Amino acid sequence: MRENYYVVGEGILTTDGKSGVCERPSTEASLRKFRFSRLVPKGGTISTTILEKIATAMTAAPSAEQPVQPESADPPVPAGYTYLGQFVDHDLTLDNTARALGEHVTVNELLQGRSPALDLDSLYGRGPGDRDDDRFYAPDKLKLRVGLTAAIDGPGTNVNLNGYDLPRVTQGSTKAERQRALIPDHRNDENLVVAQTHLAFIRFHNRIVDLLADQGVPGTILFDRAKELVVRHYQWMLRTDFLPRIVDKDIVEDVFTNGRKFFEVPAGGQANGQYRHIKSGDTPTMPIEFSVAAYRLGHSMVRAAYDWNRIFSGNRGTLPFLFIFSGTSGNFDPFSPNINDQESGLFERLPTNWAVDWRRMYDFAGETGRDDLAAPQGFNIAQRIDTQVVNPLAKMPEGTFGGNGTPPPAIQLNLAFRNLVRANMVELCSGQEAAKFLGFTPLTPEQVINDVVAGVLNPDEQTEFGNQTPLWFYILREAELNGGRLTGVGGRIVAEVFHRAIEGSRISTVQDPTWRPSLGPDPDTFRMVDLLLFAFENRGDLLAPLGDVAPTPPSA
Repeated sequence: MRENYYVVGEGILTTDGKSGVCERPSTEASLRKFRFSRLVPKGGTISTTILEKIATAMTAAPSAEQPVQPESADPPVPAGYTYLGQFVDHDLTLDNTARALGEHVTVNELLQGRSPALDLDSLYGRGPGDRDDDRFYAPDKLKLRVGLTAAIDGPGTNVNLNGYDLPRVTQGSTKAERQRALIPDHRNDENLVVAQTHLAFIRFHNRIVDLLADQGVPGTILFDRAKELVVRHYQWMLRTDFLPRIVDKDIVEDVFTNGRKFFEVPAGGQANGQYRHIKSGDTPTMPIEFSVAAYRLGHSMVRAAYDWNRIFSGNRGTLPFLFIFSGTSGNFDPFSPNINDQESGLFERLPTNWAVDWRRMYDFAGETGRDDLAAPQGFNIAQRIDTQVVNPLAKMPEGTFGGNGTPPPAIQLNLAFRNLVRANMVELCSGQEAAKFLGFTPLTPEQVINDVVAGVLNPDEQTEFGNQTPLWFYILREAELNGGRLTGVGGRIVAEVFHRAIEGSRISTVQDPTWRPSLGPDPDTFRMVDLLLFAFENRGDLLAPLGDVAPTPPSA
Protein backbone atom coordinates (compact mmCIF):
# COMPACT_ATOMS: atom_id res chain seq x y z
CA MET A 1 0.00 0.00 0.00
CA ARG A 2 2.94 2.36 0.55
CA GLU A 3 3.28 5.04 -2.13
CA ASN A 4 6.36 6.86 -0.85
CA TYR A 5 9.50 6.08 1.10
CA TYR A 6 11.40 8.45 3.35
CA VAL A 7 14.98 7.29 2.90
CA VAL A 8 17.43 8.67 5.44
CA GLY A 9 19.87 11.00 3.70
CA GLU A 10 17.82 11.21 0.50
CA GLY A 11 14.36 12.54 1.35
CA ILE A 12 11.06 11.25 0.04
CA LEU A 13 11.03 8.95 -2.97
CA THR A 14 7.58 8.88 -4.50
CA THR A 15 6.07 6.00 -6.43
CA ASP A 16 3.78 8.10 -8.61
CA GLY A 17 6.10 8.06 -11.58
CA LYS A 18 8.34 10.86 -10.30
CA SER A 19 11.23 8.61 -9.37
CA GLY A 20 13.94 10.24 -7.31
CA VAL A 21 11.93 13.30 -6.29
CA CYS A 22 13.44 14.51 -3.03
CA GLU A 23 11.67 16.68 -0.51
CA ARG A 24 13.44 18.08 2.53
CA PRO A 25 10.94 17.95 5.38
CA SER A 26 11.24 20.05 8.49
CA THR A 27 12.67 18.37 11.57
CA GLU A 28 9.22 17.47 12.91
CA ALA A 29 8.06 16.22 9.51
CA SER A 30 11.20 14.08 9.34
CA LEU A 31 10.39 12.55 12.70
CA ARG A 32 6.89 11.79 11.46
CA LYS A 33 8.17 9.76 8.53
CA PHE A 34 8.80 6.04 8.77
CA ARG A 35 12.54 5.81 8.19
CA PHE A 36 13.94 3.62 5.48
CA SER A 37 17.60 3.31 4.63
CA ARG A 38 19.53 2.05 1.65
CA LEU A 39 21.79 -0.95 2.26
CA VAL A 40 23.13 -1.01 -1.31
CA PRO A 41 23.74 2.08 -3.50
CA LYS A 42 21.09 3.07 -6.03
CA GLY A 43 20.76 1.05 -9.20
CA GLY A 44 19.40 1.66 -12.65
CA THR A 45 15.98 0.92 -14.07
CA ILE A 46 14.73 -1.70 -16.47
CA SER A 47 12.21 -1.31 -19.29
CA THR A 48 8.58 -1.25 -18.13
CA THR A 49 7.73 -3.33 -21.19
CA ILE A 50 10.02 -6.08 -19.92
CA LEU A 51 8.55 -5.83 -16.42
CA GLU A 52 5.01 -6.16 -17.74
CA LYS A 53 5.96 -9.27 -19.70
CA ILE A 54 7.69 -10.81 -16.67
CA ALA A 55 4.82 -10.01 -14.29
CA THR A 56 2.25 -11.47 -16.68
CA ALA A 57 4.31 -14.64 -17.03
CA MET A 58 4.89 -14.96 -13.27
CA THR A 59 1.14 -14.88 -12.62
CA ALA A 60 -0.02 -16.91 -15.63
CA ALA A 61 -2.74 -19.47 -15.01
CA PRO A 62 -1.48 -23.04 -15.50
CA SER A 63 -2.44 -24.56 -18.85
CA ALA A 64 -3.05 -28.19 -19.69
CA GLU A 65 0.60 -28.50 -20.75
CA GLN A 66 1.88 -26.51 -17.77
CA PRO A 67 1.59 -28.35 -14.44
CA VAL A 68 0.36 -26.53 -11.37
CA GLN A 69 3.04 -24.87 -9.29
CA PRO A 70 5.07 -27.15 -7.06
CA GLU A 71 4.27 -26.95 -3.39
CA SER A 72 6.86 -26.40 -0.71
CA ALA A 73 10.14 -28.25 -0.55
CA ASP A 74 10.84 -30.94 2.04
CA PRO A 75 10.06 -30.40 4.85
CA PRO A 76 6.83 -28.78 3.71
CA VAL A 77 5.94 -25.34 5.05
CA PRO A 78 2.40 -25.19 6.47
CA ALA A 79 0.36 -22.53 4.71
CA GLY A 80 -0.29 -20.59 7.92
CA TYR A 81 3.29 -19.30 7.83
CA THR A 82 2.52 -17.39 4.62
CA TYR A 83 0.13 -15.17 6.52
CA LEU A 84 2.10 -15.15 9.75
CA GLY A 85 4.75 -13.53 7.55
CA GLN A 86 2.26 -10.88 6.45
CA PHE A 87 1.25 -10.24 10.05
CA VAL A 88 4.95 -9.78 10.90
CA ASP A 89 5.40 -7.38 7.99
CA HIS A 90 2.64 -5.18 9.37
CA ASP A 91 4.27 -5.29 12.81
CA LEU A 92 7.56 -4.16 11.26
CA THR A 93 6.05 -1.34 9.23
CA LEU A 94 3.18 0.00 11.36
CA ASP A 95 3.07 3.78 11.36
CA ASN A 96 2.26 4.02 15.05
CA THR A 97 2.21 7.83 15.25
CA ALA A 98 -0.07 8.57 12.30
CA ARG A 99 -2.96 9.49 14.58
CA ALA A 100 -0.84 11.56 16.96
CA LEU A 101 -1.06 15.34 16.95
CA GLY A 102 1.27 17.98 18.37
CA GLU A 103 2.58 17.45 21.87
CA HIS A 104 0.54 14.27 22.36
CA VAL A 105 3.61 12.24 21.24
CA THR A 106 7.16 12.91 22.39
CA VAL A 107 10.18 13.08 20.10
CA ASN A 108 11.32 9.69 21.40
CA GLU A 109 7.90 8.19 20.68
CA LEU A 110 7.98 9.66 17.18
CA LEU A 111 11.32 8.00 16.57
CA GLN A 112 10.30 4.65 18.06
CA GLY A 113 6.78 4.69 16.66
CA ARG A 114 7.95 4.91 13.07
CA SER A 115 10.79 2.46 13.29
CA PRO A 116 10.90 -1.25 12.51
CA ALA A 117 10.80 -3.27 15.70
CA LEU A 118 9.27 -6.67 16.36
CA ASP A 119 7.28 -5.52 19.38
CA LEU A 120 3.66 -6.24 18.30
CA ASP A 121 2.63 -2.59 18.13
CA SER A 122 0.21 -3.70 15.41
CA LEU A 123 -1.54 -5.65 18.19
CA TYR A 124 -1.16 -3.24 21.11
CA GLY A 125 -1.06 0.18 19.47
CA ARG A 126 0.20 2.68 22.02
CA GLY A 127 -1.37 0.76 24.88
CA PRO A 128 -4.49 0.96 27.10
CA GLY A 129 -3.27 4.15 28.74
CA ASP A 130 -3.35 6.10 25.49
CA ARG A 131 -6.39 8.32 25.06
CA ASP A 132 -6.85 7.22 21.45
CA ASP A 133 -5.84 3.56 21.58
CA ASP A 134 -7.69 2.57 24.75
CA ARG A 135 -10.66 1.73 22.47
CA PHE A 136 -8.86 -1.46 21.41
CA TYR A 137 -9.07 -2.76 24.98
CA ALA A 138 -11.77 -4.31 27.13
CA PRO A 139 -13.18 -2.18 30.00
CA ASP A 140 -10.63 -3.67 32.41
CA LYS A 141 -7.80 -2.15 30.28
CA LEU A 142 -5.92 -5.43 30.63
CA LYS A 143 -7.35 -7.54 27.82
CA LEU A 144 -7.83 -6.79 24.14
CA ARG A 145 -11.31 -6.78 22.63
CA VAL A 146 -12.55 -9.69 20.51
CA GLY A 147 -15.53 -9.82 18.15
CA LEU A 148 -18.57 -11.96 17.45
CA THR A 149 -19.24 -13.79 14.20
CA ALA A 150 -22.65 -13.46 12.56
CA ALA A 151 -24.91 -16.52 12.65
CA ILE A 152 -25.88 -17.98 9.28
CA ASP A 153 -28.27 -20.80 8.42
CA GLY A 154 -26.71 -24.24 8.60
CA PRO A 155 -25.84 -27.01 11.06
CA GLY A 156 -23.39 -25.65 13.59
CA THR A 157 -23.24 -22.19 11.99
CA ASN A 158 -26.53 -20.71 13.18
CA VAL A 159 -24.85 -19.22 16.26
CA ASN A 160 -22.76 -16.14 16.99
CA LEU A 161 -19.28 -17.31 18.00
CA ASN A 162 -17.51 -15.09 20.51
CA GLY A 163 -13.81 -14.60 19.80
CA TYR A 164 -13.78 -15.75 16.15
CA ASP A 165 -14.01 -12.36 14.46
CA LEU A 166 -11.98 -9.23 14.98
CA PRO A 167 -13.66 -6.57 17.12
CA ARG A 168 -15.51 -4.14 14.89
CA VAL A 169 -16.54 -0.51 15.22
CA THR A 170 -20.30 -1.41 14.94
CA GLN A 171 -21.29 2.28 14.79
CA GLY A 172 -21.51 4.63 11.85
CA SER A 173 -23.82 5.80 9.12
CA THR A 174 -22.70 3.18 6.56
CA LYS A 175 -22.02 -0.54 6.58
CA ALA A 176 -18.42 0.14 5.61
CA GLU A 177 -17.92 2.27 8.73
CA ARG A 178 -19.61 -0.22 11.04
CA GLN A 179 -17.68 -3.25 9.78
CA ARG A 180 -14.29 -1.58 10.16
CA ALA A 181 -11.99 -3.60 12.41
CA LEU A 182 -11.27 -2.06 15.82
CA ILE A 183 -7.53 -2.83 15.78
CA PRO A 184 -4.41 -0.62 15.53
CA ASP A 185 -3.49 -1.73 11.99
CA HIS A 186 -6.34 -2.08 9.50
CA ARG A 187 -4.04 -3.94 7.12
CA ASN A 188 -4.54 -6.94 9.40
CA ASP A 189 -8.10 -7.13 8.11
CA GLU A 190 -6.84 -7.23 4.51
CA ASN A 191 -7.49 -10.95 4.06
CA LEU A 192 -9.21 -13.48 6.25
CA VAL A 193 -6.12 -15.52 7.16
CA VAL A 194 -4.13 -12.57 8.48
CA ALA A 195 -7.29 -11.33 10.26
CA GLN A 196 -7.68 -14.68 12.02
CA THR A 197 -3.94 -14.64 12.81
CA HIS A 198 -4.32 -11.24 14.48
CA LEU A 199 -7.28 -12.63 16.41
CA ALA A 200 -5.18 -15.58 17.58
CA PHE A 201 -2.61 -13.14 19.00
CA ILE A 202 -5.41 -11.27 20.79
CA ARG A 203 -6.50 -14.54 22.38
CA PHE A 204 -2.87 -15.38 23.23
CA HIS A 205 -2.48 -12.09 25.09
CA ASN A 206 -5.80 -12.49 26.91
CA ARG A 207 -4.93 -16.00 28.12
CA ILE A 208 -1.58 -14.77 29.42
CA VAL A 209 -3.39 -12.04 31.35
CA ASP A 210 -5.49 -14.77 32.99
CA LEU A 211 -2.39 -16.89 33.68
CA LEU A 212 -0.51 -14.05 35.38
CA ALA A 213 -3.56 -12.96 37.35
CA ASP A 214 -3.92 -16.51 38.67
CA GLN A 215 -0.26 -16.36 39.70
CA GLY A 216 -0.96 -13.26 41.76
CA VAL A 217 0.65 -10.57 39.58
CA PRO A 218 -0.76 -7.22 40.82
CA GLY A 219 -3.20 -5.42 38.55
CA THR A 220 -1.01 -2.31 38.43
CA ILE A 221 1.70 -4.16 36.50
CA LEU A 222 -0.37 -6.97 35.00
CA PHE A 223 -0.73 -5.54 31.48
CA ASP A 224 2.97 -4.68 31.16
CA ARG A 225 4.00 -8.14 32.40
CA ALA A 226 1.58 -9.83 30.00
CA LYS A 227 2.78 -7.78 27.03
CA GLU A 228 6.41 -8.54 27.86
CA LEU A 229 5.72 -12.28 28.01
CA VAL A 230 3.77 -12.18 24.73
CA VAL A 231 6.45 -10.22 22.87
CA ARG A 232 9.31 -12.40 24.10
CA HIS A 233 7.54 -15.62 23.09
CA TYR A 234 6.67 -14.05 19.73
CA GLN A 235 10.28 -13.08 19.05
CA TRP A 236 11.52 -16.53 20.09
CA MET A 237 8.99 -18.17 17.76
CA LEU A 238 10.08 -15.97 14.83
CA ARG A 239 13.77 -16.69 15.36
CA THR A 240 13.49 -20.46 15.97
CA ASP A 241 10.37 -21.49 14.06
CA PHE A 242 9.39 -19.00 11.35
CA LEU A 243 12.76 -17.86 9.97
CA PRO A 244 14.33 -21.33 9.57
CA ARG A 245 11.38 -22.35 7.40
CA ILE A 246 11.98 -19.60 4.84
CA VAL A 247 15.72 -18.88 5.16
CA ASP A 248 18.72 -21.22 5.12
CA LYS A 249 19.13 -22.42 8.70
CA ASP A 250 22.88 -21.85 8.58
CA ILE A 251 22.35 -18.17 7.75
CA VAL A 252 19.83 -17.71 10.56
CA GLU A 253 22.12 -19.44 13.04
CA ASP A 254 25.13 -17.39 11.96
CA VAL A 255 23.31 -14.06 12.26
CA PHE A 256 21.75 -14.77 15.66
CA THR A 257 24.96 -16.30 17.04
CA ASN A 258 27.65 -14.07 15.55
CA GLY A 259 25.74 -10.88 14.78
CA ARG A 260 25.14 -8.87 11.62
CA LYS A 261 27.79 -8.36 8.95
CA PHE A 262 26.07 -5.91 6.62
CA PHE A 263 23.08 -4.03 8.06
CA GLU A 264 23.51 -1.40 10.79
CA VAL A 265 26.56 -3.12 12.21
CA PRO A 266 27.49 -1.99 15.74
CA ALA A 267 30.48 0.33 15.90
CA GLY A 268 33.60 -1.77 16.15
CA GLY A 269 31.95 -4.67 14.35
CA GLN A 270 33.62 -6.67 11.63
CA ALA A 271 31.92 -5.07 8.63
CA ASN A 272 34.09 -3.07 6.28
CA GLY A 273 33.72 0.67 5.85
CA GLN A 274 31.08 0.59 3.14
CA TYR A 275 28.32 -0.48 5.56
CA ARG A 276 26.43 1.83 7.90
CA HIS A 277 27.59 1.51 11.52
CA ILE A 278 25.42 2.35 14.52
CA LYS A 279 25.91 3.28 18.14
CA SER A 280 24.17 1.58 21.05
CA GLY A 281 20.65 2.96 21.38
CA ASP A 282 20.32 4.13 17.78
CA THR A 283 16.81 3.70 16.42
CA PRO A 284 16.54 1.03 13.71
CA THR A 285 15.73 1.84 10.12
CA MET A 286 14.42 -0.51 7.45
CA PRO A 287 16.47 -1.21 4.32
CA ILE A 288 14.44 -0.40 1.25
CA GLU A 289 15.91 -3.58 -0.26
CA PHE A 290 14.06 -5.56 2.43
CA SER A 291 10.74 -3.76 2.09
CA VAL A 292 10.56 -3.52 -1.70
CA ALA A 293 12.20 -6.85 -2.57
CA ALA A 294 13.46 -9.42 -0.07
CA TYR A 295 10.47 -9.65 2.25
CA ARG A 296 8.03 -9.85 -0.64
CA LEU A 297 8.99 -13.53 -0.73
CA GLY A 298 5.61 -14.30 0.81
CA HIS A 299 3.80 -13.41 -2.41
CA SER A 300 5.31 -16.54 -3.91
CA MET A 301 4.02 -18.68 -1.02
CA VAL A 302 0.34 -17.81 -1.49
CA ARG A 303 -1.98 -20.60 -2.69
CA ALA A 304 -4.90 -20.07 -5.05
CA ALA A 305 -7.23 -21.98 -2.70
CA TYR A 306 -7.25 -23.51 0.77
CA ASP A 307 -8.95 -26.35 2.60
CA TRP A 308 -10.37 -23.81 5.06
CA ASN A 309 -12.90 -25.50 7.36
CA ARG A 310 -15.72 -28.06 7.42
CA ILE A 311 -17.93 -25.86 5.21
CA PHE A 312 -15.28 -24.65 2.76
CA SER A 313 -13.21 -27.81 2.47
CA GLY A 314 -11.10 -29.10 -0.38
CA ASN A 315 -10.35 -26.13 -2.64
CA ARG A 316 -13.44 -24.11 -1.74
CA GLY A 317 -11.57 -21.63 0.43
CA THR A 318 -10.46 -19.66 -2.61
CA LEU A 319 -8.12 -16.69 -2.43
CA PRO A 320 -10.78 -14.26 -3.74
CA PHE A 321 -13.14 -15.41 -0.97
CA LEU A 322 -10.43 -14.81 1.64
CA PHE A 323 -10.24 -11.20 0.45
CA ILE A 324 -14.02 -10.75 0.23
CA PHE A 325 -14.55 -11.98 3.80
CA SER A 326 -12.49 -9.19 5.32
CA GLY A 327 -13.30 -5.60 6.15
CA THR A 328 -10.46 -3.87 4.30
CA SER A 329 -10.41 -5.70 0.96
CA GLY A 330 -13.97 -6.97 0.90
CA ASN A 331 -17.46 -6.56 2.30
CA PHE A 332 -18.43 -10.07 3.51
CA ASP A 333 -20.58 -10.57 0.41
CA PRO A 334 -19.49 -13.03 -2.32
CA PHE A 335 -22.42 -11.96 -4.50
CA SER A 336 -21.49 -8.26 -4.49
CA PRO A 337 -17.75 -7.95 -3.86
CA ASN A 338 -17.68 -4.17 -4.41
CA ILE A 339 -15.89 -2.34 -1.63
CA ASN A 340 -16.46 1.02 -3.32
CA ASP A 341 -20.14 0.74 -2.43
CA GLN A 342 -20.32 1.84 1.20
CA GLU A 343 -23.61 0.02 1.73
CA SER A 344 -22.96 -3.29 -0.05
CA GLY A 345 -22.60 -6.56 1.79
CA LEU A 346 -24.84 -9.10 3.44
CA PHE A 347 -23.04 -8.90 6.81
CA GLU A 348 -21.24 -6.40 8.99
CA ARG A 349 -19.28 -9.14 10.78
CA LEU A 350 -17.61 -12.33 9.64
CA PRO A 351 -20.25 -15.02 9.02
CA THR A 352 -19.86 -17.98 11.37
CA ASN A 353 -19.33 -20.42 8.49
CA TRP A 354 -15.99 -18.70 7.71
CA ALA A 355 -14.40 -19.25 11.15
CA VAL A 356 -10.95 -20.76 10.65
CA ASP A 357 -9.95 -24.36 11.32
CA TRP A 358 -6.36 -23.88 12.47
CA ARG A 359 -5.60 -27.60 12.15
CA ARG A 360 -5.73 -27.14 8.37
CA MET A 361 -3.20 -24.27 8.39
CA TYR A 362 -0.50 -25.74 10.68
CA ASP A 363 0.87 -29.23 11.33
CA PHE A 364 -0.30 -29.81 14.90
CA ALA A 365 -0.22 -33.61 14.71
CA GLY A 366 3.28 -33.79 13.22
CA GLU A 367 4.84 -31.18 15.50
CA THR A 368 3.10 -31.84 18.80
CA GLY A 369 2.35 -35.56 18.47
CA ARG A 370 -1.34 -34.95 19.11
CA ASP A 371 -3.15 -37.10 16.55
CA ASP A 372 -6.47 -35.68 17.74
CA LEU A 373 -5.42 -32.36 16.17
CA ALA A 374 -4.78 -33.78 12.69
CA ALA A 375 -6.74 -32.10 9.89
CA PRO A 376 -9.18 -34.44 8.10
CA GLN A 377 -7.37 -34.13 4.76
CA GLY A 378 -3.98 -32.99 6.02
CA PHE A 379 -2.79 -29.44 6.49
CA ASN A 380 -2.47 -26.93 3.63
CA ILE A 381 1.09 -26.57 2.35
CA ALA A 382 2.45 -23.21 1.21
CA GLN A 383 3.63 -22.77 -2.34
CA ARG A 384 7.38 -23.10 -2.73
CA ILE A 385 9.34 -19.83 -2.74
CA ASP A 386 10.16 -19.43 -6.42
CA THR A 387 9.49 -17.15 -9.39
CA GLN A 388 5.87 -18.25 -9.84
CA VAL A 389 2.93 -16.43 -8.25
CA VAL A 390 -0.60 -17.82 -8.26
CA ASN A 391 -2.94 -16.43 -10.89
CA PRO A 392 -5.47 -14.74 -8.55
CA LEU A 393 -2.71 -12.27 -7.60
CA ALA A 394 -2.78 -11.02 -11.20
CA LYS A 395 -5.96 -9.16 -10.28
CA MET A 396 -5.79 -7.89 -6.73
CA PRO A 397 -8.81 -6.27 -5.04
CA GLU A 398 -8.38 -2.49 -5.11
CA GLY A 399 -8.94 -2.35 -1.36
CA THR A 400 -5.67 -4.18 -0.69
CA PHE A 401 -3.74 -1.07 -1.73
CA GLY A 402 -6.25 1.60 -0.80
CA GLY A 403 -7.75 1.87 -4.27
CA ASN A 404 -11.18 3.34 -4.90
CA GLY A 405 -12.93 5.39 -7.52
CA THR A 406 -11.96 4.91 -11.17
CA PRO A 407 -10.53 1.41 -11.72
CA PRO A 408 -6.83 1.50 -12.68
CA PRO A 409 -5.45 -0.22 -15.79
CA ALA A 410 -5.57 -4.00 -15.44
CA ILE A 411 -1.80 -4.45 -15.26
CA GLN A 412 -1.68 -2.19 -12.17
CA LEU A 413 -3.79 -4.74 -10.30
CA ASN A 414 -1.11 -7.37 -10.93
CA LEU A 415 0.84 -7.81 -7.69
CA ALA A 416 4.03 -8.95 -9.43
CA PHE A 417 3.95 -5.89 -11.72
CA ARG A 418 3.44 -3.56 -8.76
CA ASN A 419 6.46 -5.12 -7.01
CA LEU A 420 8.69 -4.81 -10.06
CA VAL A 421 7.66 -1.27 -10.98
CA ARG A 422 7.96 0.00 -7.42
CA ALA A 423 11.62 -1.09 -7.43
CA ASN A 424 12.17 0.94 -10.59
CA MET A 425 10.58 3.99 -9.05
CA VAL A 426 12.81 4.00 -5.98
CA GLU A 427 15.91 3.16 -8.05
CA LEU A 428 16.52 -0.09 -6.25
CA CYS A 429 19.75 -1.91 -6.97
CA SER A 430 19.66 -4.99 -9.18
CA GLY A 431 20.23 -8.45 -7.78
CA GLN A 432 23.69 -8.59 -9.31
CA GLU A 433 24.63 -5.21 -7.80
CA ALA A 434 23.41 -6.33 -4.38
CA ALA A 435 25.38 -9.59 -4.61
CA LYS A 436 28.64 -7.81 -5.50
CA PHE A 437 28.17 -5.17 -2.82
CA LEU A 438 27.50 -7.79 -0.14
CA GLY A 439 30.37 -10.02 -1.23
CA PHE A 440 28.44 -12.85 -2.92
CA THR A 441 29.11 -14.37 -6.33
CA PRO A 442 26.23 -13.10 -8.52
CA LEU A 443 23.97 -15.50 -10.37
CA THR A 444 24.95 -15.80 -14.00
CA PRO A 445 22.53 -14.80 -16.78
CA GLU A 446 22.13 -18.51 -17.51
CA GLN A 447 21.03 -19.10 -13.93
CA VAL A 448 18.61 -16.17 -13.97
CA ILE A 449 16.91 -17.02 -17.27
CA ASN A 450 14.49 -19.76 -16.29
CA ASP A 451 11.40 -20.95 -18.17
CA VAL A 452 9.34 -18.00 -16.93
CA VAL A 453 11.75 -15.51 -18.50
CA ALA A 454 12.73 -17.46 -21.60
CA GLY A 455 9.13 -17.92 -22.62
CA VAL A 456 8.29 -14.22 -22.88
CA LEU A 457 11.47 -12.21 -23.58
CA ASN A 458 13.30 -11.93 -26.88
CA PRO A 459 17.10 -12.45 -26.90
CA ASP A 460 17.93 -8.75 -26.40
CA GLU A 461 15.48 -8.47 -23.54
CA GLN A 462 16.88 -11.64 -21.98
CA THR A 463 20.35 -10.13 -22.06
CA GLU A 464 19.15 -6.98 -20.29
CA PHE A 465 17.15 -8.91 -17.72
CA GLY A 466 19.84 -11.54 -17.13
CA ASN A 467 22.50 -8.94 -16.35
CA GLN A 468 20.38 -6.38 -14.50
CA THR A 469 17.77 -8.51 -12.75
CA PRO A 470 15.21 -6.76 -10.50
CA LEU A 471 16.13 -7.57 -6.91
CA TRP A 472 12.77 -9.18 -6.03
CA PHE A 473 12.93 -11.61 -8.95
CA TYR A 474 16.63 -12.27 -8.28
CA ILE A 475 15.96 -13.22 -4.64
CA LEU A 476 13.08 -15.51 -5.65
CA ARG A 477 15.35 -17.12 -8.23
CA GLU A 478 18.06 -17.67 -5.58
CA ALA A 479 15.46 -19.49 -3.49
CA GLU A 480 14.20 -21.46 -6.49
CA LEU A 481 17.72 -22.75 -7.10
CA ASN A 482 18.00 -23.54 -3.37
CA GLY A 483 14.96 -25.79 -3.08
CA GLY A 484 12.58 -23.07 -1.90
CA ARG A 485 14.55 -21.37 0.91
CA LEU A 486 16.10 -17.90 0.78
CA THR A 487 19.86 -17.92 0.53
CA GLY A 488 22.65 -15.57 -0.53
CA VAL A 489 21.45 -11.99 -0.90
CA GLY A 490 17.86 -12.67 0.12
CA GLY A 491 18.74 -14.86 3.08
CA ARG A 492 21.24 -12.41 4.57
CA ILE A 493 18.97 -9.37 4.16
CA VAL A 494 15.96 -11.05 5.77
CA ALA A 495 17.87 -12.64 8.65
CA GLU A 496 19.81 -9.47 9.47
CA VAL A 497 16.75 -7.21 9.38
CA PHE A 498 14.89 -9.55 11.73
CA HIS A 499 17.89 -9.58 14.07
CA ARG A 500 18.07 -5.76 14.05
CA ALA A 501 14.30 -5.41 14.52
CA ILE A 502 14.38 -7.66 17.60
CA GLU A 503 17.51 -5.94 18.92
CA GLY A 504 15.86 -2.52 18.50
CA SER A 505 12.66 -3.44 20.27
CA ARG A 506 11.98 -2.07 23.76
CA ILE A 507 11.38 -5.70 24.74
CA SER A 508 14.16 -7.76 23.17
CA THR A 509 15.33 -11.35 23.34
CA VAL A 510 18.48 -10.35 21.41
CA GLN A 511 19.42 -7.94 24.20
CA ASP A 512 18.55 -10.62 26.78
CA PRO A 513 20.10 -13.80 25.30
CA THR A 514 19.60 -15.80 28.50
CA TRP A 515 15.80 -15.62 28.28
CA ARG A 516 13.96 -18.86 27.48
CA PRO A 517 10.26 -19.51 26.78
CA SER A 518 8.03 -20.85 29.53
CA LEU A 519 4.90 -21.66 27.51
CA GLY A 520 6.24 -24.36 25.18
CA PRO A 521 6.95 -28.06 25.64
CA ASP A 522 10.50 -27.42 26.87
CA PRO A 523 12.75 -24.43 27.74
CA ASP A 524 14.13 -24.14 24.20
CA THR A 525 10.96 -24.65 22.18
CA PHE A 526 8.13 -22.32 21.32
CA ARG A 527 6.55 -22.61 17.88
CA MET A 528 3.48 -21.15 16.21
CA VAL A 529 1.59 -24.36 17.01
CA ASP A 530 2.46 -23.84 20.68
CA LEU A 531 1.19 -20.26 20.55
CA LEU A 532 -2.09 -21.39 19.01
CA LEU A 533 -2.49 -24.26 21.47
CA PHE A 534 -2.06 -21.90 24.40
CA ALA A 535 -4.36 -19.26 22.86
CA PHE A 536 -7.11 -21.84 22.30
CA GLU A 537 -6.73 -23.59 25.68
CA ASN A 538 -5.20 -26.76 24.19
CA ARG A 539 -8.64 -27.70 22.87
CA GLY A 540 -9.30 -29.08 19.42
CA ASP A 541 -12.91 -27.88 19.49
CA LEU A 542 -11.68 -24.29 19.89
CA LEU A 543 -8.98 -24.59 17.22
CA ALA A 544 -11.66 -25.94 14.85
CA PRO A 545 -14.97 -24.50 16.09
CA LEU A 546 -17.02 -25.95 13.22
CA GLY A 547 -15.59 -29.44 13.70
CA ASP A 548 -15.30 -32.13 11.04
CA VAL A 549 -18.90 -33.30 10.74
CA ALA A 550 -22.06 -31.22 10.74
CA PRO A 551 -23.93 -31.62 14.02
CA THR A 552 -27.09 -33.71 13.92
CA PRO A 553 -30.18 -31.56 14.45
CA PRO A 554 -32.18 -32.48 17.55
CA SER A 555 -35.10 -34.81 16.98
CA ALA A 556 -38.60 -33.40 17.11
